[in-house]
Amino acid sequence: MVKLDPKEITFPDPEFYDGHEGIIAYGGDLSADRVWFAYQNGIFPWFNPDEEILWWCPDPRFVLFPEEVKISKSMKKILDRNIFTFTENQYFEEVIRNCQQTARKDQDGTWLSEELIQVFLQFHRYGLAKSIEVWQNDELVGGFYGLKIGNVFCGESMFSKVSNASKAGFITFVEKNKDSLTLIDCQSHTPHLESLGARMIAKKVFLHILKENNQI
Repeated sequence: MVKLDPKEITFPDPEFYDGHEGIIAYGGDLSADRVWFAYQNGIFPWFNPDEEILWWCPDPRFVLFPEEVKISKSMKKILDRNIFTFTENQYFEEVIRNCQQTARKDQDGTWLSEELIQVFLQFHRYGLAKSIEVWQNDELVGGFYGLKIGNVFCGESMFSKVSNASKAGFITFVEKNKDSLTLIDCQSHTPHLESLGARMIAKKVFLHILKENNQI
């Protein structure tokens, strides 16, 4: 792994550097400029609060092509019944803080530090980050957020307080943006997203798609 200089915003080229189990660098800082530069190059931060900052670009990469989204019969019924309503970018901070506070299976604590939250709030103010909110009976019951890099949406985290809330939000978002998004980056494998059609592709293929669609 390469140790980053906090005074210089640079990373190893992830196309030619594999690192260790997907970690290509450590250290540096969480300035908005560095984090944005990282995402533009297919790299994202993910680390525990007591660790140094770790920068990842895994191979293979877990992604969803919007046209491949899978909607089960049971989810179609839920969506048809209008159990949930949806908004976009109305409650970004509430969504990211719910993602921070939601307990995860086999995960002790959260990787979403206050410093990183403030960076994403800054991105949201710049129009670079967006949230999707899921409502039931006027209560925020689910949602997710991420960064839009050209025609690629980099999904960061999601939460769900009731069954199927995050799935419904994700499906609705994908269906709404099928014509404008080339790819949704899911970063790391989860059975939840695999059930919705996400799959692994080679890192070099992902980086090529990101580069080709990186038009801000």
